[in-house]
Amino acid sequence: MRRVVVTGLGLITALGTGLEKSWTAIKEGKSGIKTIESFDTTNTPVKCAGEVRDFDPEEFGIDKKEVKKLARNTQFAIAASKMAQADSNLTIDETNATRVGVIVSSGIGGMEVFEKQIGTMLEKGNRRISPFTIPSIIANMAAGNVGIYLGAKGPNKAVVTACAAGTHSIGDAFETIRLGKADVMFAGGTEGCITEFGINAFANMKALSTNPDPKTASRPFTVDRDGFVMGEGAGVLVLEELEHAKQRGAKIYAEVIGYGETCDAHHITAPAIDGAVRAFKMALEEGNINLEDVTYINTHGTSTPLNDKNETAAIKEVFGDIAYKMNISSTKGATGHALGGAGGIEGVILAKSIEEGIIPPTANYENPDPECDLNCTPNVAVNKDIKVGMSSSLGFGGHNAVIAMKKFED
Repeated sequence: MRRVVVTGLGLITALGTGLEKSWTAIKEGKSGIKTIESFDTTNTPVKCAGEVRDFDPEEFGIDKKEVKKLARNTQFAIAASKMAQADSNLTIDETNATRVGVIVSSGIGGMEVFEKQIGTMLEKGNRRISPFTIPSIIANMAAGNVGIYLGAKGPNKAVVTACAAGTHSIGDAFETIRLGKADVMFAGGTEGCITEFGINAFANMKALSTNPDPKTASRPFTVDRDGFVMGEGAGVLVLEELEHAKQRGAKIYAEVIGYGETCDAHHITAPAIDGAVRAFKMALEEGNINLEDVTYINTHGTSTPLNDKNETAAIKEVFGDIAYKMNISSTKGATGHALGGAGGIEGVILAKSIEEGIIPPTANYENPDPECDLNCTPNVAVNKDIKVGMSSSLGFGGHNAVIAMKKFED
């Protein structure tokens, strides 16, 4: 079976645009969550979010005229993919374009465009709706535009599985290469829906933290957590068939070895332990991974009361006593929860963690929850050789996705 490695990374989070800017801040235990500036929150119960504030699409070759036609999540996807391509030193031309594909997903799509155009219709009439509305808002357009901007003509799709979409994208890209349908895949997730409608819709279902203090609003695995904090951004990985990567002398961050995907078949929003358990086991089985070799899990860790408790229970069911010997963490305390972009962002973080031998901390971890009693790597990064690392994402609808990577050995 063809082996798949990670050869390029692109990252945009509330901590900054660019891999090193975000990764350095994550290692230092910093948080990019601040008071919302995108809209007036006077009548909104939620005051904090992980907004990206240093992003300029023109720096990534997106013309001013094109910016108006592209939703924010698509702009993030294009930029992160271009970063990943530059990082991988990969040239795409007529000799290989059909063997390079894209799976970059979004849970919601162009929310801000939808919101604006609905307002235009109500205020000015339906003839004033922009003709670019549909190509802006539909969730596949991030992947489609990445293909256009990179000239990648291989398999191209978007996976829409809510908060599991980014991890599903990495897993599906991994399988695409293993099956021989492509040699290189750009894979990950993107999201940009910190809008008045987006925030209030999540707030009304009691999913978001109402803590007005940005420094402590997202606090995964703590006893006083009260909901997730919305984030935005994108994470894109270049996945590549091993021999293809070696032939061109590519740098290798890590090797992708396992992928699990399941459905809870339980509830539209509430997670069930069984689905996560089976996804972990599926990834472990495909990667032929011994439980004791798993050093680190970047958890879904949303900072909601139900998710963190159930995810902890699922890890303990899968790993038994070994669960207490490994490190876990949630980097959403630093980035917020970027919905369909989260799995892509956390896939990038996992690859960097393995490459550098650094386990990123769970930020804002001050009041431990007795039911979340694993080693959550509180507040300070840990230097540790990571033999095998995993990343889990659990989405509304009962979607579960888990990927496994290991330190590359030829």
